[in-house]
Amino acid sequence: MANTKSALKRIRQAEKRRQRNKQIKTRIKSTVRDYLNSLGEEDKESAHQKLISAIKTIDKATSKGIIHKRTAARKKSRLAKKLNKVQQVG
Repeated sequence: MANTKSALKRIRQAEKRRQRNKQIKTRIKSTVRDYLNSLGEEDKESAHQKLISAIKTIDKATSKGIIHKRTAARKKSRLAKKLNKVQQVG
């Protein structure tokens, strides 16, 4: 356990940040899962709206420094690629 007041404060700060980061990452996973589930359905407009929502969530996390900008770009690219593939088939 920490001995100094400053070390105790850093522990408290780190825990707050960890909880906040966890919450945002969970939100990203949920919106991406919703989007991927909507791809299986016939309504492509709904899938497009959910893609926009997922991209917005990823961008917010990137701007706050939760995920790296290249990781965000890779995720967004892969999500868009899946929508394009579904639209070409159907």
